[in-house]
Amino acid sequence: MKCIIIDDEPLALELLEDFISKIPFLELVASCSNGFEATSFLQEQTIDLVFTDIEMPDFSGIDFIKSLETKPMFIFTTAYSHYAVEGFNLNAIDYLVKPIPFHRFLKAATRAQNLLKSKEEEEETPVANQEINPDFIFVKSEYENLKINLCDIKYIESLKDYIKIHTHKEKPILTLSSLKSFEEKLGKTNFIRVHKSFIVSLKHIYSVQRNRIIIDDNWIPIGLNYREEFIKKIDH
Repeated sequence: MKCIIIDDEPLALELLEDFISKIPFLELVASCSNGFEATSFLQEQTIDLVFTDIEMPDFSGIDFIKSLETKPMFIFTTAYSHYAVEGFNLNAIDYLVKPIPFHRFLKAATRAQNLLKSKEEEEETPVANQEINPDFIFVKSEYENLKINLCDIKYIESLKDYIKIHTHKEKPILTLSSLKSFEEKLGKTNFIRVHKSFIVSLKHIYSVQRNRIIIDDNWIPIGLNYREEFIKKIDH
């Protein structure tokens, strides 16, 4: 995996460079002292993984990640634990608090490698060869293959390289996948795409109000390009 480091502390950069040199599947292509430098680099090269500090002058690691239109996988490396919630809300692969022990760094890097492999395998698998089960599916989340009953899925939300599966459970399931790939797994009997970022379960729709769908207390937009097909589906 091609990776870069962003940190304004020279000693921190040296430590992470040393850690990366010890991990065979990581290839360090740049060490940057700030987010501006990293942004320029990312405009020229494709990177799989970013290790970034958070508190840096002028441009924090969190602001840097938010500024990216296309986000690579990223891991925060910081001396401050209180940013953890915001970090994971941005879908960070991991959150490492300094001083970082090597075994913890290796665990985070391995997790990123596994996620990248899952994505590549999914993209390489022909849709025609994927068995569609009418009752349930398995999805990879964290270190598990989770079984999800299709009848429990209320709607699916796209988050860049991830999708968030909302079910009857309080906590959504996050998995590395594209919405298009997931749409093909589900089929169109009980599910329909209504927006570039949303697929909904027809059975869980409470009401349709103009350009939005109500499921529980959630408002889901109906995209202009999907509206005609959706209306035909519910009027059928």
